[in-house]
Amino acid sequence: MKKLAEVLRDWEAVIGLEVHTELTTLETKMFCNCRLSHDDPPNTNVCPVCLGMPGALPVPNEKAIESIVMAGLATNCEIMRHSMFYRKHYFYPDMAKNFQTTQGPVAFCMHGHLDLEVSGAGAKERPDATVEKDADGGYVAPIRILRIHMEEDAAKMVHVGGEEGRITAATESLIDYNRCGTPLIELVTEPDLRTPEEARLFMEKLRQTFLTLGISDCSLESGSMRCDGNISLRRRGTTEFGTKTEMKNINSFKSLHDALEYEICRQAEVLEEGGIVYQETRHWEPSRRRTVVMRVKETADDYRLFPDPDLAPFDLTDEFIDRCRARIPELPDAKRDRYVADYGLKRADAAQLAGDPKVAAFFEEALEGVGEKNVPTLANVMVNLAPSYDALTVGQVRGVAGLLAEDALTFAQAREVLDAINGTDEDAVAYVDARGMRQSTDEGALGAIVDEVLGRCTDQVQQYRDGNKKVLGFLVGQCMKAAKGSGNPKAFNKMLAERLEG
Repeated sequence: MKKLAEVLRDWEAVIGLEVHTELTTLETKMFCNCRLSHDDPPNTNVCPVCLGMPGALPVPNEKAIESIVMAGLATNCEIMRHSMFYRKHYFYPDMAKNFQTTQGPVAFCMHGHLDLEVSGAGAKERPDATVEKDADGGYVAPIRILRIHMEEDAAKMVHVGGEEGRITAATESLIDYNRCGTPLIELVTEPDLRTPEEARLFMEKLRQTFLTLGISDCSLESGSMRCDGNISLRRRGTTEFGTKTEMKNINSFKSLHDALEYEICRQAEVLEEGGIVYQETRHWEPSRRRTVVMRVKETADDYRLFPDPDLAPFDLTDEFIDRCRARIPELPDAKRDRYVADYGLKRADAAQLAGDPKVAAFFEEALEGVGEKNVPTLANVMVNLAPSYDALTVGQVRGVAGLLAEDALTFAQAREVLDAINGTDEDAVAYVDARGMRQSTDEGALGAIVDEVLGRCTDQVQQYRDGNKKVLGFLVGQCMKAAKGSGNPKAFNKMLAERLEG
């Protein structure tokens, strides 16, 4: 099978995503008062409504409607004043009443968009000129959102037996109806994505947005956020869509990228050999790194959609929408731009800090009492060191950043300190001083060491002056050794260069 880069030279991938997100921060289910919790014993949070008993009538959850409107506003959607619920019919064990309550042609949120910034190796996956690339090869890809609609989640099926990751080999399936009726929003993109990397970045950005809104925990591991990927191929330069396949319930960013990559290469091989790509639902097997057929894909007519007679149409007022808008906090892109403008942070560092609301809150608390010139150092610590530690305090991170800014620690020492104090209440500065780790920047003391090293390393001095600048690293090491690790390497580097160039 060809590699992705080779395939994408001849074929263009057309990708659309359907992202399902459970509104896990609510207290009750979508159409009943059952407790919303998936950690309780199986089938304990159920009632006649979510079990689909005859005569049971649904009542919509107002807070769930507020959450989907917030999601729509945050993704630049038009909020539809009038919409209604439909019944989507299918027979499957995870939906006891044999239909799912969802929305019809008009959803609460329609016609939005998100812009993706693609850079690095991922930008090379799109070799064509359909996007304008910058000097570094990166580009911005505008991804249209067709709709975000509200529906109820199905029950959870647990497949037992067989090889891990292969549902086709399961010996039996168990059903937990605790999840049935969970408020679920489904975001459907237009087929604007062109590479697996763009699909991954879209999922990451959407997750950051929903986490910031506080409408879901967005856990891919537990399934509260999951994705279906639709993929087809067409020859480069053509505009007609090919036959698509759908990959169901992908639950990690890596699986999304890898499944799309495999499917692109598989479809290209089928088409180049004169075969036919069939419209079907496929499953990604991570252990075998391949997709397998689950079932032939249904069409919309198969679901027999019609308005739900038990639920009245919705007419959202301007007051309701404005109330939802007022609840939206500063979103990741705006926060990133503010960090760049106010603190001079690198864009990539600012994006990483702004992308997770918990990390952003930690960073902004740590900013208190930090001088403006030291903010980039604090950001550097959080981006490159602090994510490795889960029990650090704001004071500990701030203390290590201050020591780094003063050149009292090397980056390697900072990692050592954070590793040692993680999960304790020990002060970072006190820890460093108690162990004599603080590095000296005293020019007099360090200058004497530099002169001593230059006096005995005459061969390396001559090599430097003959043009071998790499030998400077050896001389810095000799200075650090003579100072028994207490000298600052930056200071040594500067002093050595001044003396050698003088």
